[in-house]
Amino acid sequence: MRSNAYRLSRHVFDLSSEIRSASIHGDLTGVSLRHSCEPSPPAEVFLFLVFPSQPEIRMSKLDVERVKTESRGLRGTIPEELRSDASTFGEEAATLLKFHGVYQQDDRDARKSARENGGKAYSFMVRTKNPGGFLPAAFYLAVDRLADAFGNGTIRVTTRGGLQLHGVHKDDLKAVIAEINARIGSTLGACGDINRNVMAPAPPFAHPAYAAARAAARAIAELLTPRATAYYEVWQDGEVVHSTEPADEPIYGTAFLPRKFKIAVAVPGDNSVDLYTNDLGVVPVLDRAGTLVGYNLVVGGGLGMTHGKTTTFPRLADEFAFVESARLLDAVRAIVIVQRDYGDRTNRRHARLKYLIADRGLAWFREQVEAEAGFALEAWRSLPPWTSPQYLGWHDAGDGTAFYGFSIPSGRVRDNVKAALRDIVAATGVDLIATPDQNVLAVGVGAEARVTIDAILVRHAIRSPQDISAREKHALACPALPTCGLALAESERVLPSIIAEIDAILGQLGLDSEAIAIRMTGCPNGCARPYLGEVGIVGVSADRYNLYLGGNATSTRLNQVYREGVRAADIPAVLAPLFARWGAQRESAEGFGDFCARVAWEKIAS
Repeated sequence: MRSNAYRLSRHVFDLSSEIRSASIHGDLTGVSLRHSCEPSPPAEVFLFLVFPSQPEIRMSKLDVERVKTESRGLRGTIPEELRSDASTFGEEAATLLKFHGVYQQDDRDARKSARENGGKAYSFMVRTKNPGGFLPAAFYLAVDRLADAFGNGTIRVTTRGGLQLHGVHKDDLKAVIAEINARIGSTLGACGDINRNVMAPAPPFAHPAYAAARAAARAIAELLTPRATAYYEVWQDGEVVHSTEPADEPIYGTAFLPRKFKIAVAVPGDNSVDLYTNDLGVVPVLDRAGTLVGYNLVVGGGLGMTHGKTTTFPRLADEFAFVESARLLDAVRAIVIVQRDYGDRTNRRHARLKYLIADRGLAWFREQVEAEAGFALEAWRSLPPWTSPQYLGWHDAGDGTAFYGFSIPSGRVRDNVKAALRDIVAATGVDLIATPDQNVLAVGVGAEARVTIDAILVRHAIRSPQDISAREKHALACPALPTCGLALAESERVLPSIIAEIDAILGQLGLDSEAIAIRMTGCPNGCARPYLGEVGIVGVSADRYNLYLGGNATSTRLNQVYREGVRAADIPAVLAPLFARWGAQRESAEGFGDFCARVAWEKIAS
């Protein structure tokens, strides 16, 4: 049973101080003042104030809304700064670069030794956008070469099925992005206040539900790809291939969205994409004959929060509606436009769709979507129970081919795994798919290619799935230090040692075969989806973490804070007594997260 442990009533809005921009229509800005008191529903007062134009409200040193609106189709000063001798971009250009799939970062390990740029060693992260995680063979080989030629020699698989190159220098950005585009790839919209990479279940099963999910992910990604001509002008050999006038953005407008927007497509019974964490989730619905009849929609999920800010919180999406197949894209367009028009543009910490729905209610949101779409939404249709399967090792795709799943710890493709993937793709021409759990599948493998792949696996000493612990198989981590500017603590670099110690403890308790979903991030923004983990580890400050317990294996329940300010080295010892109680007191095959959620929290905490 899906539950949302973070109730809106926990987050009390002070009527005298909390002002929310509700909507902008011409010269009228609707401002909603809210407060809530349990058990009564929130009271709302609407004031309509007349301005000569949309008011410019600065919430930080950089007015992101102004930067977007004045960017001339995401150009800004990127072309001029790209040609300059400086090793970095200015703050406004760096903000627009995110829409192009590029983050300006500095190596925080090198700050003490760096002499230039105020003690910072700058480089860039380039993220690709691959709907459904699909990585064509030529594209992947190009990324592999670029990682060695211009990056730090590694590739990172993201939790949304894209790839990241780290350590790229400014002078090499154009060469890197141009090559990605030349190999049927793109970075446009991989970051920024825009629809991000559309996720879909990774396994290439021939089953019609999986085929429908893949097709929907591609169609939605195409619908929501920005028409920004600047992307092609900047990165295609410096040639102006389109007009220099701002692009016509029929969905995004000139200011794009208030914040990022995430979409995932799941398959009934397969929640490997963590459907309920997305702004919008889509599930194909088939009749008993296996014919696609339409799609279920969930809305309002998102995990990012800010420590100490109770008005920010993780939220699971609501089961929202059903639409016929022919109306899916119209419904998606309407949902995005409502978020564009009514999402909070005055406070970026309150700008995601989850806050709009939490503040206004699902009934209000439905009315706006139906008005924008021009048709009534149907009722959500029942689905089978969710599971969250993994696909490591060899599997039959059901169409005469097989696929092989590689375990990629924390998604970091390096060393022997990097060499093996490169050799496999080069020797067989098979495509790859990046999975939502940061692994990679080699797909479309025929009998002859399978023999070749098996030999390459042996040559590069790739671990078999049987040699990987059940905890490592289900672990997720964000990059955190040293490159992420938001990181408060380590994540990717320390999680392996934490898991190794947990494995040892569980082995001593006779629980070695038990899977536990452990998810770790270096900050509260939730990139590795820690608030769904059976064990969630979230960085608070240097070597201090909050521990969350009580999520479940199917990613349908939020966890809760168990202990605050724990050092990384102490995490296994803090969890050890709970593992022992779980082993002794659990019901049947009850998972660790389910045990924590079932037992009274006061008893768990004692």
